[in-house]
Amino acid sequence: MENTPLRAYLVDDEALAIERLKRLLARFPEIEIIGSATDPAVALESLNSELPDVLFLDIQMPVMNGFELLSRLDEHPFVIFTTAYDEYALKAFEVNSIDYLMKPIDVEHLERALKKLGRMRPVAKPGWQQAPELRTILNELASTLRNPQATYPNRIASRVGERISFLDLDTVTHFIAKEKLTYAVVKGHPHCVDQTIAELEQRLNPAKFIRIHRAILLNVDWIHEVNSWFAGKVVVSLKDAQRTELTVARDRVRYLKSQLGI
Repeated sequence: MENTPLRAYLVDDEALAIERLKRLLARFPEIEIIGSATDPAVALESLNSELPDVLFLDIQMPVMNGFELLSRLDEHPFVIFTTAYDEYALKAFEVNSIDYLMKPIDVEHLERALKKLGRMRPVAKPGWQQAPELRTILNELASTLRNPQATYPNRIASRVGERISFLDLDTVTHFIAKEKLTYAVVKGHPHCVDQTIAELEQRLNPAKFIRIHRAILLNVDWIHEVNSWFAGKVVVSLKDAQRTELTVARDRVRYLKSQLGI
């Protein structure tokens, strides 16, 4: 039975996203696609009549979002969320999905998710799927997406291989880009994140995270001192144990000072 392909169903309101995912899944003989839908209502009917082994599910869809669809299922398959929005990916983990795939999905991340699925496959009915509060949680998440609040995330995901951890943004002193990767720095230790500095600047609270360099996004709560050196150079020292020093780009000095009221 373990060699039998896993039956997969794909749900995404964008037809092109489904076609791309189909092409990627075609590389994996352990997956058999039994259906797909761009309309969540159609998907709901299909899923309740024939439950797949795994559901690839977009989170943000019009009329019925991914969490709402899950809340209406009679039974729950294994779920791999697909999303273009990291804050929704964090919500996905609150309902214990197998994994989440950030769009555009790449083969490496897909392979990782399928390996994780393969390890969990012997479990016929995971404990979290039997929890009586699951439907309530799904309904609350669905409502949150239908009625978004003007809030900023307070956590961010960091991925190392197959391990995903969540960092409290209050503990992140700064984000820094190095060698085409972005790191969140906590207590002097870097943690790899999926977003670029520019993307983080758009997503995070602008009153708290200020871009002081094309490669640095600074958490102003961690500023210890702002020092002006010769030739107009400005350096920020942090309140971390290492007393980290960060150089402010010349074109960012005025903006930083205005934000700090100095």
